[in-house]
Order: sequence, then structure tokens, then C-alpha cells
Amino acid sequence: MSIKKKAVSGAFWTTIQTFSSQGIGFIVSIILARLLEPEQFGLIGMLGVVMALSNTIINGGLTQSLIRSSNLVEEDYSTVFFFNLIGSLFIYFIVFLSAPFIADFYKQEQLESVIKVYCLTLIINAFSTVQMTRLTKSMDFKIQMKISIPSLIIGSSVGILLAYSGFGVWSLVWSALIQSLVATIQLWYSSKWRPLWVFSRDKFYFHFHYGFKLMFSGILDTLFTNAYTIIIGKFFSSSQVGYYNRANALQMLPVSNLSSIITKVSFPLFAQIKEDNLRLKNIYKKIMQLVIYLVAPTLIFMAVLAEPLFRFLFTEKWLPAVPYFQILCLNGILYPIHSYNLQILTVKGRSDLFLKLEIIKKIITLLALVVSFQFGIFGLLYGSVITSIICFFINTHYSGKFLHYSSWEQMKDLLPIVLLSFLIGLLVFVFDFFLFLELNDLLRLVIGSAIGILLYLISSFIFKMSSFTELKNLISKK
Repeated sequence: MSIKKKAVSGAFWTTIQTFSSQGIGFIVSIILARLLEPEQFGLIGMLGVVMALSNTIINGGLTQSLIRSSNLVEEDYSTVFFFNLIGSLFIYFIVFLSAPFIADFYKQEQLESVIKVYCLTLIINAFSTVQMTRLTKSMDFKIQMKISIPSLIIGSSVGILLAYSGFGVWSLVWSALIQSLVATIQLWYSSKWRPLWVFSRDKFYFHFHYGFKLMFSGILDTLFTNAYTIIIGKFFSSSQVGYYNRANALQMLPVSNLSSIITKVSFPLFAQIKEDNLRLKNIYKKIMQLVIYLVAPTLIFMAVLAEPLFRFLFTEKWLPAVPYFQILCLNGILYPIHSYNLQILTVKGRSDLFLKLEIIKKIITLLALVVSFQFGIFGLLYGSVITSIICFFINTHYSGKFLHYSSWEQMKDLLPIVLLSFLIGLLVFVFDFFLFLELNDLLRLVIGSAIGILLYLISSFIFKMSSFTELKNLISKK
């Protein structure tokens, strides 16, 4: 199968998987948000940094090395498998011993037992990481879809049942455990690959030499991405952690949907054409414009209609999360740009530069945290937006050198899309505030969204936006 056919097939099945998973997950999150309190979600939010950090260390960047490497043999996969498995056992032991100290740090006694049980997912997932990597490398996203959907449905059903029965935060814990276990069982059943009883020191060094820089980059990124949750959890309340995480999860919904679809397809695709810079640049440019064309208006319309959106989905108790959400939507627009610029460095094998960039950006983030913390939670949120803008120029500068696609060129290609989205968002706000404010939340959302989408498409046609034409061509081909 040609690269183009693989990409199209991969995009098709990844789209089905992502939207199905996100759709089910979104419905489940609405149900659980209505059944549980913000502080219970806050406890899981406090745990998030522990899980993310642990997963980064366990993986060690080795799976990404497998995806980008050519001429792999069984020893490669088996070596990475046993490294992940042994690493997960070791990390879980460290987390288990650290649980009392983490709970004491947040002044949340219940968090100790939650950590000890929830983090068992680290060991469960380690059994299936290589199987999933092999599917991604071969761009076989159809099987991934058949695995992810049932495991999500089963795990979510358990979570809802326990939440309805009054198990509180434990309904979230057991939901995650069951989902991981079911997915792992399915991967072992569906995959023909089994690890050999070998561990090659040479193979390990080869993959670790590439991966450890990504691992350290991931550790830095995890710590600083979750810095806001850590600070809010330490100096404010668990409810506010819940509000922040709910706002962040909702703004990431459209971003993660589109980004995960494109990333899963684009990374192995970029890896196959990494030596052809002209072709890489052209494909990268089209992908970036298309993603921002879809993400920017979606986030801006959601931010404008945030109050009826939160009240309709999660009830009145979650309204304090609205201003958090509106600010975080600005970060969401920049997220895909950061992700795909860094992806270029990864496929080019420049994990050293990847790490260097992460260190530079984290120093900037740390300075921003120190300054913005003085102004409370909103200071932290606005500080994160400013930091994200600065990081845009850092990321695009270095990846642009490889593709001869400078920061200014990227901004020039993307800025018209963002400005148009803001303009249409302003019109939606005016219509909603002066004409529809007295309507019920559902009508405000339907009418506001319809007006926004219609005006956006008409404007795209009038101004002959290239992404609009590209999207129309893709749809017409189907």
C-alpha cells in the first residue's frame, strides 16, 4: 500500500476511533460530573501529575524510537517490552512508598489510598505498550479502534454504576483500572506478536540513546504542564482543582480529537518522508492550516457560549469553571502548532534539540509561574497564555530551519484563520447577548453555534481560504 493510501486509511480509522472514544468519554464525563462533586474530580487531578510522570519515565522514549526506526527485528521489540515492564514495577514501588508524602503535600488523606490503587494501571498498561506501538508503526488503526471502544464502554459503565451507588472518587479509580485491563487483554488476544525471552543490551542502548532525551523532555513537559494543578492543589482547594481540570478537559476536547487523529497518522507518515524536506514542508503546512482552521473557531465559539454550555452539560455547580475555560481556550488554539513543530524535530532524529528546547521553555515557564502566582489563579492562567505565545516563536524557529519555513511564514499562514475566527466569535457574542440571552441554554447553544458556523463558512468562501478549499475537496472525494 502506498504512503498516501496508508495515510488516508489511517486517518479514516483514527477519526472513527477518536470521535467514538471522545464521544463516549464526553457523555460519560457529563454523567459523572452530575453524579460527583468537583472536589472528587480534584483528587484525580492531583493524581494526574504522578501518572503522567510515571508513564513518561516507564516509556523512556523507546516506543517513539521504535516507530521512527527502520529494519527492526524481534530483539528490538522484546527488549523494549521488558524494559517497560520492569520499569513499571519499579516506578509503581516508588509511587507506593511516596503515596503518604504526596497525600500530605496536598493535605488530602484519602489521596494516599487512591494513588496506591489507581497507579496499578501503570503495570497493566506496560504489558501492551509494544503491541500498541507495532499497530501504530504499521498504521493499523482499525484494530486499535476495535480495542479502544469496548474497553472504554466497559470501564465507563463500571464507573457510572459505582458513582450512582455512592462510591465517590473510587468510581473514577475503578473505571480507569477496568478500562486498562480490558484494553490490555484485547491487545494480547488480537496481536500476533509475543515477546521473546531476550534482552539485547545493544538494542537497548540504540533505542535509549534516542529515547532518553525525549524522556527527559517529557518529564520536564509533564512537570510544567501539571504545575498549575500542583500549585492550585497545594495553595487553593480541591474544588478549584476540579474546576480547573474540568475547564482544561473541555477545551482540550476538540483539540485532542483533531490532534490525536492527525498525530497518529502524521508521525509515521513524516517518518517515512523525513529525508524529502520540500515534500515534508508542503504536507506539514497543509496539515497545520487545516487543523487550525477547524480548532480555532470551535474553541472561540465554545468560549463565547461557555456559560450556557457549562450549565447545560454539568449543571450550576460547575459554573465557577467558566472563566477558567474561556482563558484556557486561547492556549488550545496554540497547542497543535507546538505539537507539530516539535514532531518535525522528532522525525528528524534531533531529540537533543528537542530536549534543549524543552529546557529553554521550562525556564521561561518557571519565571512566568513565579510572577503570575502573585495574582492568584487568574494570574496563573493568563501567564500560561503569554508563555504559550513566547513558546510558539521558540518552537517554530528551530523546526523552521529544517523545513525552511520560518516563524514569520507560519504565522502569516495561520494568522488570517485565527483572526477570522475571533471576528466571527465576536459576532456570535453580540447576537447571543442582545437577542438570545433570555432563551434556555440549549436554544442559545444551538442558535449561537449555527450562526457561527454559517458565518465562518460564508466568510471562508468569500475570502477563498485555502483550508476551506482543501476541506471541501477532501469531503467531495469521499
